[in-house]
Amino acid sequence: MKQLKIILSGGGTGGHIFPAIAIANAIKAIHPDTEFLFVGAEGKMEMEKVPASGYKIVGLWISGFQRRLTTDNLAFPFKVISSLLKAKKIFKSFQPDAVIGTGGFASGPMLNVSARYGAVTLIQEQNSYPGITNKILSKKVDKICVAYNNMEKYFPKEKILLTGNPVRQDILKLEGKREIALEEFGLIAGKKTILVIGGSLGARTLNESILSCLQTFEENNIQLIWQTGKTYFETAKQATAGKEDKGLYAFDFIKKMDFAYAAADLIISRAGAISISELCLVKKPCILIPSPNVAEDHQTKNAMALVTNNAAMIIKDVEAKEKLCRQTIQLLNDVDRCAQLSENIGKLAFLDSAHVIANEILNLINNKKK
Repeated sequence: MKQLKIILSGGGTGGHIFPAIAIANAIKAIHPDTEFLFVGAEGKMEMEKVPASGYKIVGLWISGFQRRLTTDNLAFPFKVISSLLKAKKIFKSFQPDAVIGTGGFASGPMLNVSARYGAVTLIQEQNSYPGITNKILSKKVDKICVAYNNMEKYFPKEKILLTGNPVRQDILKLEGKREIALEEFGLIAGKKTILVIGGSLGARTLNESILSCLQTFEENNIQLIWQTGKTYFETAKQATAGKEDKGLYAFDFIKKMDFAYAAADLIISRAGAISISELCLVKKPCILIPSPNVAEDHQTKNAMALVTNNAAMIIKDVEAKEKLCRQTIQLLNDVDRCAQLSENIGKLAFLDSAHVIANEILNLINNKKK
């Protein structure tokens, strides 16, 4: 096969970026000389994270339409037109064999243009409830890789492939990492440890709830690895300053997530699609606090897919400050319930999603050439 050229488009949050990188890595493992180009949204985190992973990225002038009244919406039509024109220019210049969209603002214009010009196109839909852009694009693309059952309610049935969500490779093998992980974070082996993940951009309610729990954690001899996101980090850093001997630590972003997962006895997290896919693979008891600030309330739907299988606990965002402390301590002290949640969440895991998607895109390219 001649050298392939593939565009991956998506971003805005880690949940859209990390799957795209995982898919690119999987394609590269099968077909090492593939040339990749990422297309993201200008000013968003993909413009930093993608080059750090060794890939080239270009940005579109695009952002979402705000559901509340705001002057930002006045620029929205111009951003859409600008992005479609730039996506067309990128397509004609790069001449990709295939274009993969992983969600986020930039993937809509890029997939729309690519489908029109006849490239192989694939959507990687991470959520149990897709956004309006992917519902519209589903009629134009060749294949839709999904992470949940019963997605034919939203997409053409014949285009759906159940693959799960691609995740970072380092979290697939946690066995034997716990001792090193505890040392890495400066934690004591005999104490229970909680990991808090607010998503790549942080989470205000979740962070404020954890702040109010610090004294309770200290009194109950509980250790904490707390990923706050950038905006809340200074507050959290001040609150945990001088408490390192108690095992209470705050980080704006955790690079070695495999160690964070390995060290944890219990995980408190938002319910983004990629977070949930990772939690299924790491098989730890979880308390999920879905973000209310996402389109179509899809985080609640993601969380309920676990809760209905007795694989996680859920606390509403509006109830987190009142309930999180008490329910965290109760769950940590309930050994049988923790074991049950761990076992059930592990049953929902998909292994090797990135390679399944990589093989699918390569098959689609081969079939098109025939």
